[in-house]
Amino acid sequence: MIDIPDELIATQSAFNGDAGRAFVAALPDLAERCLARWGLRPDGPSMYGMCALVLPVVREADGRPAALKLQAVDEETVDEPVALRAWSVAGAGAVELLDHDPETGALLLERLDERRPLSGEADVRGAVTVLGAVLARLVAVPAPEGLRTLGGVVERMLAALPERVGLLADDADRRLLADCAAAVREVAGEPGDRLLHWDLHYDNVLAGRADAGRAGEWVALDPKPLAGDPGFELFPALDNLFDADEVRWRFDALTEALGLERDRERARAWTLGRVLQNGLWAAGGGERRVSPDHAEIARRLLGR
Repeated sequence: MIDIPDELIATQSAFNGDAGRAFVAALPDLAERCLARWGLRPDGPSMYGMCALVLPVVREADGRPAALKLQAVDEETVDEPVALRAWSVAGAGAVELLDHDPETGALLLERLDERRPLSGEADVRGAVTVLGAVLARLVAVPAPEGLRTLGGVVERMLAALPERVGLLADDADRRLLADCAAAVREVAGEPGDRLLHWDLHYDNVLAGRADAGRAGEWVALDPKPLAGDPGFELFPALDNLFDADEVRWRFDALTEALGLERDRERARAWTLGRVLQNGLWAAGGGERRVSPDHAEIARRLLGR
């Protein structure tokens, strides 16, 4: 029997309702089938994220430590193996995909050192610098054909804006999202073609393991792949480990790391697009206010 953390059960129930509960109920059987299919044995307690159960395992054929990731197949996860393969071919510093079951979405991944997330580093500015370097390697890779696109994301955001913004209780929040939408419209005609991670925050960068030849390396995992402009990638590093006084420094450090110094206005517009995206999601989920941290990021980038 596998251990399914209560937090994952609660998250799946809260965000995905009946489908989430069905996903959780199917996990023990899915895990057993994957263990048998790939010749794996469990090797430690279960781990989890917002949407996935991760089982530390060992491959019986060669004794290699690995991680079995079990997640539902949706628009955010379906292209994860495509992105991981593209980054692997390019040597771009993402976690290695060892095997994949397209039907269930199960992934067999390289094992990283889960005890050493980048978020645990005492020097936060140093962590920002590391994340910028990791991100620069990822976005240097062109997006494979067929991925969902930033252009499509923007089109849906702007279409939802009139209805969703009206659900917010505070006029200042409504004006802020309108300003974010105006910035996005300025760059929407050139959505970009780079392979984006979309969710590269400090907990999604782990230290590599010496037994995998990754000693001293920081490795990205858990992408939500998207084809688009690198400027759309900066927001998670501003929001995670949030510090209002560091927003501008982090933004400048990240744009420099990605070679966007001459395109800072585009990067600013795309980052405001992330504030818009999150604000619309929140309103659609019943929230009546824009997250204070997100609003502060927008205000700092708008010079307010």
